[in-house]
Amino acid sequence: MRQIFFDTETTGLEAAGGDRILEIGCVEMINRQLTGRYLHLYINPERASHEDALAVHGITEAFLADKPKFAQIVDEFIEFVADSELVIHNAPFDLGFVNAEMKRLGRPPINDVVSGVRDTLLMAREMFPGKKNSLDALCSRLDVDNSKRELHGAHIDAELLAQVYINMTRGQDSLVIDDSAGEGASAGGEIRVAAVDLSRYALPVLQASETELAAHAKVMGELDKASGGKRIWQEETQVS
Repeated sequence: MRQIFFDTETTGLEAAGGDRILEIGCVEMINRQLTGRYLHLYINPERASHEDALAVHGITEAFLADKPKFAQIVDEFIEFVADSELVIHNAPFDLGFVNAEMKRLGRPPINDVVSGVRDTLLMAREMFPGKKNSLDALCSRLDVDNSKRELHGAHIDAELLAQVYINMTRGQDSLVIDDSAGEGASAGGEIRVAAVDLSRYALPVLQASETELAAHAKVMGELDKASGGKRIWQEETQVS
């Protein structure tokens, strides 16, 4: 399964109000293994960032002045994400901006290009109800090192999201908790579990002590009394 962990930085919060994308970060994972392939692009948004947005990402208008416009990178972007599952933290926000850019160019929405979209914010809210589920909060909760994240950046945030996702979904896709394919893993990412002959092992039989049997009989009596004598079990325990 090919997944692209995706993030954007923007000039503001309102795609419908004319705010634009100024940075894209994509990180590739196949069968839960990071491949090392990524796409990181700065984009000239053709407008200044709002002050609050600039405080978040720190990417100035001067820095972006000589960067390509979205129309110049759209084909490269589509080629990289095509037929993958996009994994995004708060997907409606990033998809809203991408699809606004696609609409300006007369292109179909990005949803028509990819195989699906997974929102890790919704996953986190289901796993950790009532808790803060920002990317920083999840990094802290799931032991992902985000010490290099001084400001928001699309590329580093996509990399952090990939690690957060791996830790959030540990154990769901395999029987072995391991981030790297190793001995016992097939090329397709499936895990082969070796058969174990349990007949080789002499398992100890632990007998209950008289004290434990007496305590058990007491609990059974209390349950019998509480049920009004309507128990459905037969007490056959004998103290030897």
